[in-house]
Amino acid sequence: MELTHEDQLRLHVLAVNADAIRINENSMELFGLKGEKEMKAQLHPTGNQDRYVKQVREVLASIALDSPGGYPVFMQRWTRTGQVDSTRLASLLKLAEPEAVMAVVCSPGLTTELARLAWWCEPHAEYARRLLEQSEVAAGTLGPELASYLVEHLPFETEPQLMLETVRLVLQPGLIDDTLKQRLWNRGRSTKSYRVGFLETVPDELPDPQPPHHALETHQESLQQLADNNNAYALLLMKLLDSTGQTFASTAVDALTRPVNQDVVTALFKSVGDYYKGVRTYPDELREIAAIEALVESLFQQKSGPLQELCECAPTLQPEIRAMLFLAHFDDAVLTPILSLTDAVGTVMRKKIRPVSEPLLANLSIILSHKPS
Repeated sequence: MELTHEDQLRLHVLAVNADAIRINENSMELFGLKGEKEMKAQLHPTGNQDRYVKQVREVLASIALDSPGGYPVFMQRWTRTGQVDSTRLASLLKLAEPEAVMAVVCSPGLTTELARLAWWCEPHAEYARRLLEQSEVAAGTLGPELASYLVEHLPFETEPQLMLETVRLVLQPGLIDDTLKQRLWNRGRSTKSYRVGFLETVPDELPDPQPPHHALETHQESLQQLADNNNAYALLLMKLLDSTGQTFASTAVDALTRPVNQDVVTALFKSVGDYYKGVRTYPDELREIAAIEALVESLFQQKSGPLQELCECAPTLQPEIRAMLFLAHFDDAVLTPILSLTDAVGTVMRKKIRPVSEPLLANLSIILSHKPS
């Protein structure tokens, strides 16, 4: 199918003058962007519209990339791996081709100007997420716009992993205000993936802070003295007993009640391990609860050192100290022996992970000074 002479002329004018081009297949309109100015051209298909649009894209590719067959097949395979030559990125935005836009937003050579043009070409959630993965874009003027778009469209997401990823991305510093942050937090009451995103991204800035542990006031002065002498155990224990640590533990317990799939529970366990790892002494993965418990016990058997100083300073806090050490050596590695043998999700998955989720819940509850329900 040949393009009309009039449409061929319009395509050449846009391809030469515009920085980016997109097509509305429903209205058969072609748009070009030059700086802040938007240009528009009406297409006049002479037959099947899908075939005509394909021909339009082939013509654009021949002009922008000298590729008469359209968007190169080899680039489609590389699009999401960031392997497209950065010198060709600007040309890809003139193809009115979604996969070409994806190649741009996934490229490590992306600039803030190319990000702005790519977002104009394809303002959709997947592109917004890929753009916010780029630190330069997230820190620029486009970042808040992308984050606001994702928050507004988040209720329409059905995949828990995409929910988690979106929350993680929009919680980057300076992207959303407190009102939007609270809205996301409130949605987490029913959708635990949201809460896991908060635990991963802003563990010390969670909304709805909890009161400090009842024992903090009693031991504050003695713990502070140890912390002032660079006792890492005392420093972390103070944090865990304070409002910040209590809020994290409470949120982790809440998220643990109903993780929906393996991606979410893995992210949850990893966030716990990351939060308490300041006093981790064993660098390798521990995949068995028994191994973690044995390591904690061996640490308590040591005769001297900062841990023993802490235990002598606050003997009534030994349950909390043990829980802190357990959590410091606990992470998503304990899930590997279980999840590697199943693809279960939902209720079935939660049943299968009880041998590791219940010890986690028990130790978090000790930090919170109450028994698990």
